[in-house]
Amino acid sequence: MTNLKLVTPDQMRRIEYRSEALGVSKAALMQNAGLAIARRIRQLHAPLYGVPVLILAGPGNNGGDGIVAAQWLQRWQARPAIYICRDRPDPILDAARAAEVPTIAASADASLAQLAALLDRAHLVIDAALGIGRIRPIQSPLRDILAAAAAAKAARPGLRILAIDVPSGMNAHDGAADPACLPADLTLSMGYPKVGHYAYAAAPLIGALETTDIGLPPGVADDILLSVMTAAAARARLPLRPAASHKGSFGRTLAIAGSRNYIGAAHLSATAAARVGSGLATIATPASIQSPLAAKSPEPTYLPLPETAPGVISPDAAAAIFSEMAAYNGLLIGCGMGQAADTRQFIERILYAEQPLPPAVIDADALNALAQTPRWWERFPQPAILTPHPGEMARLAAKAVPDVQSDRIGIARESAALWNKIVVLKGAYTVVAYPDGVAEISPFANPGLASAGTGDVLAGSIAGLLSQSVSPRDAAALGVYLHALAGERVRRRLGDTGMLASDLLPELPRALKALRQAHPGTPG
Repeated sequence: MTNLKLVTPDQMRRIEYRSEALGVSKAALMQNAGLAIARRIRQLHAPLYGVPVLILAGPGNNGGDGIVAAQWLQRWQARPAIYICRDRPDPILDAARAAEVPTIAASADASLAQLAALLDRAHLVIDAALGIGRIRPIQSPLRDILAAAAAAKAARPGLRILAIDVPSGMNAHDGAADPACLPADLTLSMGYPKVGHYAYAAAPLIGALETTDIGLPPGVADDILLSVMTAAAARARLPLRPAASHKGSFGRTLAIAGSRNYIGAAHLSATAAARVGSGLATIATPASIQSPLAAKSPEPTYLPLPETAPGVISPDAAAAIFSEMAAYNGLLIGCGMGQAADTRQFIERILYAEQPLPPAVIDADALNALAQTPRWWERFPQPAILTPHPGEMARLAAKAVPDVQSDRIGIARESAALWNKIVVLKGAYTVVAYPDGVAEISPFANPGLASAGTGDVLAGSIAGLLSQSVSPRDAAALGVYLHALAGERVRRRLGDTGMLASDLLPELPRALKALRQAHPGTPG
């Protein structure tokens, strides 16, 4: 099973041309889209009899999709009305009149007053005014029309706004929005989701996001390198759990983590590795914090490391790590290690050594240590998975945090190629980028995960999967998906305020179980 392709507006247009060459015309796609939209509305508002629905129709394909949807809604006994968002003659007006659905054009006398009356009655507004084309600053009359719809929504929160492809005024390429953009409760993306849907600024505008099948022929998007993770693809990446197994069957994870002020990071990361199935987790940590850490984490084994100060790892501790390294199938370094000069020197001795490492996850303070070396990727050429948050990514890439956040996908992909590393850029819609240009986007944006320690859980989860011989590509993507799924499970139970990183730990095996049970034939 595969992920869901994620496309730019230009790529979507090319896909439509390919579709036409394969015998599925744009007109057929529009008919399919309008029917699919109407069916989704019927699911939301059954029974449809007498339900007033207002369609804001613009001049492009989106307007055509909305008009077709209006025809089907009328056949199903709803009460649709079409408002044409143009103040000059347009073929879309002729199409709307041909649909035999009550229609008003923006150029008509007193049309804004008529629009207000339609909004007062409507249970649902279909925003089909602007699609995925290039966005110019919105001018009147469309600006006034969108403002009227927004005011109606503010006055009646129960009024639902359904956007076709994107809320009018949002750029489908990068998620940027005009001030007049009409936020949606639900966005139905036609054919494939668009890159702009997963931009940092888009989440409050698009509401819930769903992708609608419009009958595109198979294979038209096979060359697209960007995709959204799906449960089916995550399930296919799960490691096997044969019944005749022992702890050695599922690998050993070495987590180099913790310092005097960040004991919890070592606990969270190592426990996460065990919770995703690693047979053994070992915490390599400053000797002075082993006892308090062991009281919190009795399951891992420990490798106490020499110190130069309480909780500060000595650079000479690298020898102890290398003497044990061959026994481990996966490595995690960085969680909660602090930024003392001696600790940084220890990290450099591990990462810049010529000795090969096990499959490795580089997180937190190990990323900060890398960032202090110019062209660090030349000193650290080994394959690895990097798991930066936006601040760490900015330091690694020598950019400002706003620049990272404004182009998360692009910067992650460029950096993965330059560094020859897998990059997991954390945040809403976490990006997993690979050196060959392929990238995957998490479908989840959970504000509950914006709390200390959740990144340690993610890093440990990925390392625990690596230890079970899951490939680095699959471990990175599966770790991101499981971590987010665990977060969604906690969110359903607790809400998105007050979630703790430790709440995720017992949910990781439950997320694994749910993913396996969704397809009973999955081994294990």
